[in-house]
Amino acid sequence: MNFSDLNLHSALNRAVKAEGYVQPTPIQELAIPHVLNGRDVLGCAQTGTGKTAAFALPVLHRMLNEPQKGKRRYIRVLALAPTRELAIQIGSSFSAYSKFTDLCGTVIYGGVNQNPQVKALQRGIDILVATPGRLLDLIGQGYVNLGRVETFILDEADRMLDMGFIHDIKQIAKRIPTKRQTLLFSATVAPRIQELATEMLDRPEEVSTAPSATTVEGIEQSIVMVERPGKIDLLIRLIQRENIGRTLVFSRTKHGADKIVHKLSKASISASAIHGNKSQNNRQAALAAFKRGKVHVLVATDIASRGLDIDDVTHVINFDIPHEPEAYVHRIGRTGRAGAHGIAISFCSAEERKDLHSIQSLINQRLPIHAGSGQEVGHIEEAPVFTPLEIRKPAKRSGQNSTGSARRRSRRHRRKPVSVRP
Repeated sequence: MNFSDLNLHSALNRAVKAEGYVQPTPIQELAIPHVLNGRDVLGCAQTGTGKTAAFALPVLHRMLNEPQKGKRRYIRVLALAPTRELAIQIGSSFSAYSKFTDLCGTVIYGGVNQNPQVKALQRGIDILVATPGRLLDLIGQGYVNLGRVETFILDEADRMLDMGFIHDIKQIAKRIPTKRQTLLFSATVAPRIQELATEMLDRPEEVSTAPSATTVEGIEQSIVMVERPGKIDLLIRLIQRENIGRTLVFSRTKHGADKIVHKLSKASISASAIHGNKSQNNRQAALAAFKRGKVHVLVATDIASRGLDIDDVTHVINFDIPHEPEAYVHRIGRTGRAGAHGIAISFCSAEERKDLHSIQSLINQRLPIHAGSGQEVGHIEEAPVFTPLEIRKPAKRSGQNSTGSARRRSRRHRRKPVSVRP
């Protein structure tokens, strides 16, 4: 199927072509026809599979085919997102897809001066993308009227529940007409997501492109066992020796992210940090520099693990194993997007083995394990000796070196495979 087969408005087909899209992704192919038909949709798809276009394109199509009444613009579409970064990304997508139309919208989020957002609202908009907190704030001040919203979109709904937005979502929903189209998209469909869908959606069509908590097939994953003090040296060697491409490094803490950036900068590796303690302007500047290639490495906490659509991220490195296994899936989903090949490497110390075990149980995969050179963890003599080349291309690690090295690896491979247990 091509996008032309979806019978979208000609202005949207023109925008899709300008974006370089030819064939819809599976979630787009499944969801778009239902949205076009006006049905409520509960969509489950991994990050990086094109969820935004799956709801934005058909929603825009319906708006174009059913023009608003009257000269004064009013909010016809409301999309909620859990983070500022995701809200900005959704807004950018709506803007790109509607650029050959007269539809307009704005994005509102906290952490910045509200005046420009208020002015945009006062000029009149068709589409509003918002984070829940700032939206409720501006509703309370009388700047936002949701009384004529036709389509209500909840993106990354599981993340919004994780962040405690359930009360805000319900408060916002009360201000929207009950006669509306509601689209709920989530990376997982846990019981509480089902409960929210039952409350918010009317006889929804359920579409899913992958089982919950699975990782994208195009991502080559591996684990490196290394004690915490050796992680930064390992990271520097990996980046310097392999000359890897655009890289996202995930740290568990904000302080840790800043420390990693400091160490990388001392090693003459351009890096920036993005986390909750950074101002919104600072975070946007770091993202912009990363997208333009002025910064080689972006070090982030989990605030950046969802919703960021950054092209050509070749590597995701988990400097720390996340405590919550679901976060692993979302982190590595920053690479291997839209069918591209990506590489995800996770550094695991002794105290993180339990978290690694939880991840492997969740994704139902036994990930390849390597021993980090220098400060190995426990009894892992059976694992292949780590070199940066082996991590970057794990599928080629045997038979690549000298005959003696190959024989040593062959002896290792005859032993019982390594397993990581809590």
